[in-house]
Amino acid sequence: MSTGISADVSNAQYLPIADHGLIGDLRTTALVGANGTIDWYCCPRFDSPSVFAALLDSDKGGSFELAAEVRATTKQFYFPDTNVLITRFYANDGVGEIQDFMPIADESPEPGRHRLIRRVSCVRGSLPFRARVAPRFDYGTQPHTLRLTEGQAVFESPSLSLALTATVPMEADGVDMWAEFKLHEGEHAVFALDRVGDGVALRSCPIAEAEEEFTATVAFWRRWLSASRYRGRWRETVHRSALVLKLLTYAPTGGIVAAPTTSLPEEVGGERNWDYRYVWVRDAAFCVYALLRLGFTQEAEAFMRFLTANVCTCPPGDSGPLQIMYGIDGRSDLPERQLDHLEGYQGSWPVRVGNAAVGQLQLDIYGALIDAVYLYDKWGKPISSGDWDYVSGLVDWVCDNWDQPDEGIWETRGGRKDFLYSRLMCWVAIERAIRMAAHRGLPADTARWQRTRDTIYRQIMQRGWSAEHQAFVQYLGGDVLDASVLMMPLAKFISPTDPKWLSTLTALGDRLVSDSLVYRYDPAASPDGLRGVEGTFSICSFWYVEALARAGRLDEARLAFEKMLTYANHVGLFAEEIGQAGEQCGNFPQAFTHLALISAAFNLDRALG
Repeated sequence: MSTGISADVSNAQYLPIADHGLIGDLRTTALVGANGTIDWYCCPRFDSPSVFAALLDSDKGGSFELAAEVRATTKQFYFPDTNVLITRFYANDGVGEIQDFMPIADESPEPGRHRLIRRVSCVRGSLPFRARVAPRFDYGTQPHTLRLTEGQAVFESPSLSLALTATVPMEADGVDMWAEFKLHEGEHAVFALDRVGDGVALRSCPIAEAEEEFTATVAFWRRWLSASRYRGRWRETVHRSALVLKLLTYAPTGGIVAAPTTSLPEEVGGERNWDYRYVWVRDAAFCVYALLRLGFTQEAEAFMRFLTANVCTCPPGDSGPLQIMYGIDGRSDLPERQLDHLEGYQGSWPVRVGNAAVGQLQLDIYGALIDAVYLYDKWGKPISSGDWDYVSGLVDWVCDNWDQPDEGIWETRGGRKDFLYSRLMCWVAIERAIRMAAHRGLPADTARWQRTRDTIYRQIMQRGWSAEHQAFVQYLGGDVLDASVLMMPLAKFISPTDPKWLSTLTALGDRLVSDSLVYRYDPAASPDGLRGVEGTFSICSFWYVEALARAGRLDEARLAFEKMLTYANHVGLFAEEIGQAGEQCGNFPQAFTHLALISAAFNLDRALG
């Protein structure tokens, strides 16, 4: 997006979550604040321990500060059609900018090199700048040494070494580096931070090389985005969301992380702080659907390879053949622990790494996964005989286990229930498999599958319906409304104009919608085992838009969608939730939200004609 955010560079201790842009190299990412500070960066992978984590502890986390030395306002935007981020500084005597990007590892002759480049320019007048590079390895727990060699600074810790090169003089301050320099109009400076060791040698980054890297990185992102088939009303917004989803992809395996951060709070001061740097089966499968819609079949194929190489070969656990999430390398063990030495974003402790929800039973993931396989088989490539055997095994397991209570899509920690959404997605799992078998003539126990599918349908229609509320509800026999039922028409379980559904849509609008923003459920009415409150859930808001559009309420759908876009940050990014004052809450940016935006825009655009 070309819009910017105005901010004073003398910001408070913690920037708002929304005051960041994201850069990455399909291995890891960094968050760059609107004040020019990188305050979140894990190296060399999404799930590696942090190097810069001032976002979770401004004193102990570490950061890479780079800003104008004088009072200035800033604006931040993406170089058009790329994930190259530009932060501009406007001062009395001049205008400067920082171009932040990470060269794509797959494009490099040294794939083991992870390079973060910061190009500083003065574009008008003259401007003094300051820089301070203060890494804090392993979430701030590992000490490091500083070694100056061949014009470079090497930060060395027991687990990771990073080399800093700059085209301006820098000085050591203990184990950190700092610089003050002035640029006149047309002058440039370059800072490059490289992972070194493991066969990756020290290497400088002169201005000319940084220019080449910039050009190559821009070309990569524009070449990738050119494959998009979307030509609708919200092209720039949809393409920004697609670029976000691509940034959240771990290229070596094809896994897609739910978000690149951990422990950004759903409520400042609350305990709803989780690590999202893993591959959720549900989130990744929905991402595949969104990217396929736009024509990005290679990403869907890469995710299928992730499934084949990792998920399909993982032995069944206590909760069935699928876990709800996996590591980006396919590992199944994701132990959760708390980092007691970090205070958390604005004091929102605890800070967690790992995720104990990995052991939960969430039956809806079977529907999400098989729906993605079905769509890949339809729009991408026909699935292999081996993949079909695996899918058939999953469907047989669903037929045996669909009626178990589980923790549900929202990963509640308040006990298992017969969640309607879980039953709905079990129905999806079986129904999509029946479609594939019929279309391709694949072997299947279709008689049994059809009986089970129909049994689930009847149970949802009878026990998931509340005569009192005239609506489908959160769990069978209950009376709590839940936004997850918005998926019922989207999954083609029920007609979007069915009287029962239209009544449900009205009830949801009356009880869970606030100015186009949708709450997941009322925690007071349905305790989820956690203290505190939460904001509106952005994926639900986009589901609501799509449900309105499918129901023919196009004016309402379009207005709700346009309102939702006003809650995006200055460069078009969304976190998981939106707070009472319109602030972004939770891990950021969130794949779930951006994939739902793509789907809503696609279907609303089609409905509008």
